Amino acid sequence: MNPRFGVLGPLRLEAGQAPGPAKHRTLLAALLLEAGRPVPVERLVSVVWDDRPPASAGPVLRVYVSALRKVVDGIRTVPGGYVLDVEPDDVDCHRFERLVATARRERESGRIEQAAGTYGMALGLWRGQALAGVESSALRRTYAVPLEELRLTALEERVRLDLRLGRGAEVVGELRALVGAHPLRERAWVCLIEALHQAGRRSEALGAYQDARRTLVEELGLEPGAELTAAHRRVLEDEGRPSGRTAEGRTSGRTAEGRTSGRPGPVDELPPDISDFVGRQHVLDWIVRTAGEQASVRTAGEQASAPVHLVLHGPPGCGKSAAAVHAATALERPDGRLYASLGARPPGAALEDLLRSLGCPDGSVPPGLEERVRLYRSMTARRRLLVVLDDAADEAQVRPLLPTGPGSLTLVTSRSPLAGLEAARAYELGVLSEDEAVAMLGEVAGHDRVRAEPEAARRIVRLCGHLPLALRIAGSRLARKPGWTLDHLAGRLGDERRRLDELSAGDLAVRGSLALGYRGLPDRERRLLRGLGALSAPDFASWVLGADLEPLAEAGLLQSRGLDEAGQERYGWHDLTRLYAAERLAEEDGGAAGVLAARAGVILERTRRARATLLPAEPGSGRTESHPPPGQGTPDQRSGTREGAAEPDGLKTGWLRQEARWLSAERRFLVAAVDDFHRAGLHEAAWRLAFYLTPLFELGAHHDDWHLTTATGLDAARAVGHRHGEALLLRGLADLHRAEGRTEAAAAALRAAQPLVEGLELARITLRLGLVQARPAEAEQAFVRALRVFEEAGDRRGQADALRALGALRRDREVLDRSLRAYQSLGDPRGEAEALLDLARVHLGAGRRAEARDCAERRLRINRRLGDRLPEAAALLVLAEIARADGAPEAAAALVRESLETFTSYGERRGTAQALMALAHAALDLDDLDGAVEASMRAMGEFDRLGDEQGRADAEQLAQEARRRRGRRI
Repeated sequence: MNPRFGVLGPLRLEAGQAPGPAKHRTLLAALLLEAGRPVPVERLVSVVWDDRPPASAGPVLRVYVSALRKVVDGIRTVPGGYVLDVEPDDVDCHRFERLVATARRERESGRIEQAAGTYGMALGLWRGQALAGVESSALRRTYAVPLEELRLTALEERVRLDLRLGRGAEVVGELRALVGAHPLRERAWVCLIEALHQAGRRSEALGAYQDARRTLVEELGLEPGAELTAAHRRVLEDEGRPSGRTAEGRTSGRTAEGRTSGRPGPVDELPPDISDFVGRQHVLDWIVRTAGEQASVRTAGEQASAPVHLVLHGPPGCGKSAAAVHAATALERPDGRLYASLGARPPGAALEDLLRSLGCPDGSVPPGLEERVRLYRSMTARRRLLVVLDDAADEAQVRPLLPTGPGSLTLVTSRSPLAGLEAARAYELGVLSEDEAVAMLGEVAGHDRVRAEPEAARRIVRLCGHLPLALRIAGSRLARKPGWTLDHLAGRLGDERRRLDELSAGDLAVRGSLALGYRGLPDRERRLLRGLGALSAPDFASWVLGADLEPLAEAGLLQSRGLDEAGQERYGWHDLTRLYAAERLAEEDGGAAGVLAARAGVILERTRRARATLLPAEPGSGRTESHPPPGQGTPDQRSGTREGAAEPDGLKTGWLRQEARWLSAERRFLVAAVDDFHRAGLHEAAWRLAFYLTPLFELGAHHDDWHLTTATGLDAARAVGHRHGEALLLRGLADLHRAEGRTEAAAAALRAAQPLVEGLELARITLRLGLVQARPAEAEQAFVRALRVFEEAGDRRGQADALRALGALRRDREVLDRSLRAYQSLGDPRGEAEALLDLARVHLGAGRRAEARDCAERRLRINRRLGDRLPEAAALLVLAEIARADGAPEAAAALVRESLETFTSYGERRGTAQALMALAHAALDLDDLDGAVEASMRAMGEFDRLGDEQGRADAEQLAQEARRRRGRRI
């Protein structure tokens, strides 16, 4: 009985009906392809209008559904979408997939003739190209392309069964049509060669191989692969004798000693090495070294106790198979080299091939898996073999295939590290270095073309993410298109929406490689990978989606980056995997906005909590004091000390330090999330997250990130008309400009923020305007006005900040002491540390060096307990000033060098310039005039880059003083 509905050809309903309008056909096709399953409205809108829906798409879609219901029974409205209530077998594509799966099970159980018939029934359902006449590129990409691929695969699998049944002469015509339509499918050529050979047409079989090789070289620039080369070799070796083909087209004439009849020597089934292989010296050395260690044991007269098993693992397309084969060609084993391509094959099927390769006659291969394993172990127990097991899925697939002979070596390639494989050593293969990647592109596309456009070549390499598969495809496309420039291809790859489409050549495709891993995942992990597709961050931890990411790492779709500074496992992925995940998210779930909206609350709350440890009682922190979580100290325990008081509470300080580490570890993710939120239209989340991150950027001098997120946050706040949010970000921008020494720009940002707010926030802006005032009197007026507002409102944080600014300006010890006590009452060790440093400077200016040293050292202890490196460097500079005042220039120089190292490592230019000035002064004190000139000249360069004319003038004056003294000495 024929299916009621058809998509394997022109869209067809029972009795030959089909809806007329194009968009009606697309809508019906989308429902049929998900027969019996709900399809969200967003998904239907996307496919009907090919991702370009009009504003009225929702109401129009309802009209289309109403019209379809007059033609098709069973369309039902469900929450959020529609479902077509039909049995999957009523739709030809679902029946086709079920029949193919049935045929495969029949084939694996040995029912060859029945399986061939079932394949024939499945293929008979096709009436033309899938979804012919349906105008939706989204449906074609998601459904038609995989169905067409499965059709070709099923046809090849059916032909192989026909060959096992001796029907080679019957399928030659069918296979000639197949290679004519798909000349780049190597398996089709393999089947044709074997069919011709089985039919006794040996010369035509050899000619078919030459046609296949010429096509591959001309079209792709590639030599034939392992299967095609092996088929050719079998025809050459047969010398016209009856072929005696086995189940998969291999000759069965092997002796019990493992030799091919008519050709002495050990079996060698390695695929040919890749002629354009480049790089990978580290992994090749590792394999050779391991094999050499094994050989050295035997050379020393000892018997190797066990075989060695090595696992090369890494993301899809990273070149694991090529590296394994390249390494294996350089390794000899006296009893032969075997090769098995595993993929999704059950271990029993792979064992059947390996046993035949070792000389087991066809009729002697046991039917059951356990019997095959015992025979394989027996046959390998006294042999020294090299076995390459390519593209392994998991440990259970590999274990039965491991040879047992001492001195044997197994090379396994897998996307997973196969951590459960006993006694195996693993090596994670990453992408190529930039130089290796450019070399590979040159090998495939032509070195002259790469040398002619070196910058474009590097752009292609970067857009391919240094991934060997992507580079091979890009190079092949260039080889086939001699009129293309490299810059043209780089431009095509530059569009993220088309990049995966561009990275396809013949039967090579990055999308296909990634799809294999994706389709092999359980539903939960597939949803998780799609969810990660909403993120643009280069790496992330499991908390982001609230789920364990290790299964995706096991599948090779994520790579573990180890523990970050907060002790979290971080995961990263290849950029092309990110694009694939985003593509699947758009196709199956409607895009990133839903995922980001669901996780925005968690991300914002976690970041807000961490910010509150850096700046307790700041607006947006939701706190008036710094409260550690339960068990981490109590709110009344102060995190800092006054002179003679107890040291800060260790548990609480540890918690504060851990929160700062968490923010630092998540910095790149959170910066990317600001942009992700903004692009998804989640403007409120975008500006709030940008605001929460400003203390982290200030503490670590991450000025580029600060600029980027502030600009995005301002756009987001303005997009939703949030005046207060805009003012908060302008205040943060002013802090950034002030940190960079750009006081005029800081003042401009603050003046732009003033009309947007009132009350306490206006007082905070006034306070900051005082910090950038050139005239001390005006600055003092601003500080006093702000302090008055904070005191009237009971804003303890504002009072602490205003008292510190006022005390530093007046150089007033009493006011600074009040500021210090205020920070201590808030439980804010970082605020306390800043007040201590200001006090140290005031004491030093008044000649109270002992008090200055005490304050600076207390400040330094707090910085070190919290792990605040840049503030620690600032404290070291003040201690160096005190050492100079004490007449200890050597100690001062040592402190400055320690400070300079920190500033330089963080790229903090202002601190670097100040430290260089201090180093020049110390060198003058030590009469090291050359050192003083060098340090002051370096300081001039830093001030130049900062645009600080006064700083440059001071450094130049210092250099002149050092040269003058040097001249007098001469």
